[in-house]
Amino acid sequence: MNYTDIARQVFALTGPADNIESATHCMTRLRLVLRTKTPAQIEALKKIEGVLGVYDAGEELQIIFGPGRVDRVTEAFLQELEAARAGASPVSSSSDGESVGRSTAAEPTAQVESAAQAASKAEIGDGKALHAKIRAKNATPVKLLFKRIASIFIPLIPAFIACGLISGTLNVVSKVDPAFAQTAVYQLLAIGGSTVFWGMNLFVGYNAAKEFGGTPILGGILGALLAHPGLASVELADGPLVPGRGGVISVLLVAALAAFVEKRLRRIIPEMFSLFLTPLFTFLIAGTIAICVLQPLGGFLSDCIGTAATSAIGSGGAITGFILGGTFLPMVMLGIHQTLTPIHAELLARYGVTILLPVLAMAGAGQVGASFAVYCKTKNRFLKKTIASALPVGIMGVGEPLIYGVTLPLGKPFIGACIGGACGGAVQAQFMVGAATLGISGLPLAAATDQIPVYLLGLVTAYIGGFIATWLIGFDDPPEES
Repeated sequence: MNYTDIARQVFALTGPADNIESATHCMTRLRLVLRTKTPAQIEALKKIEGVLGVYDAGEELQIIFGPGRVDRVTEAFLQELEAARAGASPVSSSSDGESVGRSTAAEPTAQVESAAQAASKAEIGDGKALHAKIRAKNATPVKLLFKRIASIFIPLIPAFIACGLISGTLNVVSKVDPAFAQTAVYQLLAIGGSTVFWGMNLFVGYNAAKEFGGTPILGGILGALLAHPGLASVELADGPLVPGRGGVISVLLVAALAAFVEKRLRRIIPEMFSLFLTPLFTFLIAGTIAICVLQPLGGFLSDCIGTAATSAIGSGGAITGFILGGTFLPMVMLGIHQTLTPIHAELLARYGVTILLPVLAMAGAGQVGASFAVYCKTKNRFLKKTIASALPVGIMGVGEPLIYGVTLPLGKPFIGACIGGACGGAVQAQFMVGAATLGISGLPLAAATDQIPVYLLGLVTAYIGGFIATWLIGFDDPPEES
């Protein structure tokens, strides 16, 4: 696949350069903030080779490529964008290296806008104003907070995947061969599998400070402060401090506070002293408040999250899993499922596994079953081809192509997929299956779970549930395009 060509096609449809306000990517999607966009533009993007779906999230236009591919396409797209912006200068270079400006005397007509050009520019201006109003309407405090939290944790997902798969694999191997657990190789791999938790406070603090507008490294060292083992030897109030109390919740709170404090200090500290005093006072003020207030508060919130998650699944069992598995797919559709990452991370830090991920992962499995039912019933050859190309990545845990290409456009199969996810979620919750990673789902997640046979049983249940529900509910088969 020619990623450069794909990027050029995407740029041709979303450009010019001044129409693109920002371009970022997550695990599966190229996320663009555009000044203007049209339905026809979105439909054209869907037809580009390698594009698995397009979702208009209001402020963002999300182009789905899937894991791995999105990294290469984004890299090529950013190169195209940078080249276009670099070439936007009104002064160009001649062949002998001298600067050549545009001659206004030779082109007097260039100074005079026609009425048609003026009207066209006015129309474009109205369109930009409309999209600006839409973006402002969508930029609610809650949505902006969710977006920031997702941006903090998304870069950490590859680390969780690597360490989680190591831990999950070791768990399986040690059960098959208990003697292997006594070897140096096992012990080194076990250390590798837990590495992400040793550095998580630093990474979260760094990313959080950056997202909240502070100096990233200050957020990193404040995160390290909260986990410093030396805290255990310090007694305040009624007992010794607890290193790492509150986990990532405390780190998020102190990073946000540090960014707030730093911004205020820069306004009042003279420039000649700012280099020295701003980081010093930021660290001292935020660090003191963190130790005395935010870490206990974060500990309380962390306890609440852990207790709520385990109690809900532990006491609710299959019913809770049915509800969670059935309602997660709409969150994936809206692209806000990454906001649950801090909860997964906290559960991983506290218990070594997250019992939410296996339940929620069943939503994608229900999608697979529903799409296979459509494949069996539809007479539309293009739809069959779409499903055949999207099913393999769906089985591997990337559900967006099936959402936007199959179940959501057809309507009823989307409901069938939710029912399948609910059935699979009920199985996972009933047996409280845990996963030692986050960021992956589908079949690959099995290797990181603590009950592989049960997880696979839930996966198959979701497949079958989604298939049967969609088969019974039915759908309106789209006609062949002439």
